Amino acid sequence: MTIWNELAGLDFTLNTVDAAGVPTRSLQAGSGDEAVVFLHGTSGHLEAFARNIAAHAPYYRCHAIDMLGHGYTGKPDYAYEIPRYVEHLVNYLDAVGLDRAHLVGESLGGWVAAHLASELPGRVLSLQLLAAGGTVANPAVMERIKSSTTKAVQSDDIELTRARLHLLMHDPADATEELVEARHRIYHQPDFVANIHNLLSLQEMDIRQRNLLRPDRMAKIQAPTLVVWGHDNPFGDVPEAKKMAEDIRGAQLQLYPECGHWPQHEQAALYNPLSLAFLAKSSAQAKTPA
Repeated sequence: MTIWNELAGLDFTLNTVDAAGVPTRSLQAGSGDEAVVFLHGTSGHLEAFARNIAAHAPYYRCHAIDMLGHGYTGKPDYAYEIPRYVEHLVNYLDAVGLDRAHLVGESLGGWVAAHLASELPGRVLSLQLLAAGGTVANPAVMERIKSSTTKAVQSDDIELTRARLHLLMHDPADATEELVEARHRIYHQPDFVANIHNLLSLQEMDIRQRNLLRPDRMAKIQAPTLVVWGHDNPFGDVPEAKKMAEDIRGAQLQLYPECGHWPQHEQAALYNPLSLAFLAKSSAQAKTPA
């Protein structure tokens, strides 16, 4: 199954949005009164949600974007720390006219979404943290992300890109050939190569420490929150997910067996109905008078 087969029969647009001067690749589909914005992980791109857009589009306006410095979005020359990502996301929301949205963030995307939810609660209808990063600083994990990504970017050998994607998945078959080729093409854009040190800046200990989602920040999150995690996540063990859910008032935790770092992709058949039920419940709560 390829990315485009996943989207077959779905009306969508793929275009570039000017987010306060940063050209931002955006896939938009669906209809409804509310919007869901999907945010990928480190060195990722909007195709991370190819198995989710069609399921959500009948009920919500869906936006999947390439985040700051990623994919085919602009790559300004500065370190991509969390406040920079949040600023870019807010600028995107403003550019497309979204005062509030449901945020679905995988890995780095969850880190950014949680930070935004803690800073600007009025912009976030609900929050989904899928194998989200940002609550710990594990040197071994940070080095694994940094070295595997750098090798894949600095070499034309597509096998290194394939290995980078296999690192994310419990089952290597989930790293489809089309997904490998799409990421390989992204990795070898001249501006991507030139800015890889900026993209990987959060893997430097001093930078990561000042950007962490600490318990006091997590306690500020008011939006209904769903934490989704795989038992075989190579970048974080289950206790990390449990602590994340404990630190956010009322958060729901869902664990999937035989699942790595992309639960929305690896376990799409289970995740999509879970997400839709959570979104519907969150929407109903938002409309209920206090």
